[in-house]
Amino acid sequence: MPQRRKPESTPLTMSIDDSDSMAPLVTVAGDLDFTTALPLRTALDHLLAARPPTIVLDFGGLLFIDSTGLAVIVHAWREGRQNGTVIRLRAIPRFLETILDITGVSGLLARTAHEDECERPTAPA
Repeated sequence: MPQRRKPESTPLTMSIDDSDSMAPLVTVAGDLDFTTALPLRTALDHLLAARPPTIVLDFGGLLFIDSTGLAVIVHAWREGRQNGTVIRLRAIPRFLETILDITGVSGLLARTAHEDECERPTAPA
């Protein structure tokens, strides 16, 4: 019987390259789950506080993600929308792309500010 990999078996590693203040790059590798998500969320909150136009998340080394990890991405998107920061994903593994599509998160990330404004109800005259 094949041995199943435990999500917590690969620690999360993360590096931040903020040499481009207009688009800091966060590179994530390993497992992004309930036991490892807090440092990424904290780092993203710190970057979002500076209100850069874009934050790039590179998931090329990601091996696993659970709902907590997905919630970190959605949290960054939500906070970024309030601050005018766009969250861009790059080097997305196929499994993550599938999860983002199934959950609708890829649609959130693709939305423009104009689309959000069009969905807001207008006050009656």
